[in-house]
Formats: sequence, structure tokens, C-alpha cells
Amino acid sequence: MDRSQLDRYITDTYGITAEKLFEKYPGFQVYRHLNTKKWFAMIMDIPKSRIGLDGQDIIDVVNLKCDPLLIGSLRMEQGFYPAYHMNKENWITAALDGSAPDDKIKMLVDMSYELTMKKAPRNKK
Repeated sequence: MDRSQLDRYITDTYGITAEKLFEKYPGFQVYRHLNTKKWFAMIMDIPKSRIGLDGQDIIDVVNLKCDPLLIGSLRMEQGFYPAYHMNKENWITAALDGSAPDDKIKMLVDMSYELTMKKAPRNKK
């Protein structure tokens, strides 16, 4: 999956378009809930070395909120890395270069969307 395919998936599935919040980083796109403005995905173009790969070539990646119980096993799979510039216990970075399976990225986008949704109010006793 590449950047444009992921953008299309998020837009088609959730009706949310990317926001470019950082003038200094034009390759960074944020996707957030319309009502709460909480982020659930961020696509970035960064040097490979920032996620532990060799070289300074630019790679597209996405940060996604994830169930902490899955993060350890995901990091052992090709195409997944400790979250770049986010809390590594709750976020994961996936490469958008074809090394991470498309279906797994989609599943993680869906999980991230759910994990960042507004919580229903608790009933007080």
C-alpha cells in the first residue's frame, strides 16, 4: 500500500480528508475525527534512518494508534516499527512501501479509528 492508496481508503471508509497541519513538513498529513479532532492516523515522509533502516532515502510511513497488546508482535513483522515521534506503547509506525501487508494496515487504521473515538459517557451510580 502506498500513500495515495491509504489516503483513498481513509477518505472512502470514514469520509475524512487529510489535513496538512505543519507548514514546515508538507509531506505530513493528519487524519482526525470530525467531532473531537483526535488524530487516528498520520502519514509522513521521513528519512529511513528515523525508523532504524539504513540510509537517508525518504520513505512514506503511517503512525496508527494500536492496542498495546499487539504492538510487540507487530514490531517483529516486516514493515512495522516502533512509533516515530509518538508514544511507542500506544502507537505503531507502518511503512508504506509495500513491505507491510495492505490488509493489516487497513485493519490497524480501523483499530486506530475506534481507539480514538469519543467515549460514551459513563453512567453514575
